[in-house]
Amino acid sequence: MTKLVPMSEQVFAEYLSHAVAGYANDNVVSGRWTEETALAQSKASFKESLPEGLQTPDQHLFEITDDEGNNSFGYLWFAVIEKHGLRSAFVYDLEIREAHRRQGHAEAAFHEVEKRVHDLGLKSIGLHVFAYNKGAQRLYEKLGYQVSSLNMLKHLGP
Repeated sequence: MTKLVPMSEQVFAEYLSHAVAGYANDNVVSGRWTEETALAQSKASFKESLPEGLQTPDQHLFEITDDEGNNSFGYLWFAVIEKHGLRSAFVYDLEIREAHRRQGHAEAAFHEVEKRVHDLGLKSIGLHVFAYNKGAQRLYEKLGYQVSSLNMLKHLGP
């Protein structure tokens, strides 16, 4: 069975090393950032979102493990946000280690998140997914997520 365990400082440091590089790459692949500036932009984004690390208010960072905590499958980060007077949850990141993908861990982690979000008294969960990540889109659709807005980009050449 899959469960969410609050990140320790050691796991958080490991997570950041993956997540910052991964977010930089996602933004380069999607055409939003240049390769030259992506890593610095990603570091700045994480620093802005998590200025106090694990102690940053309203940020919930988890390691995804088995019941015994013997196997680490990945990470999940969601925050409680308020926009336009509405409080909701927003999933900032989900990462499943390559060796554990397509085994149901992401789906199980999202079911756990739904319970936690419900316990916080929130009525919705939002997330962002890059357009090129069709596998993630299929997962989120399977879980009942619907497109709520759509950004588009046209590259005009050199």
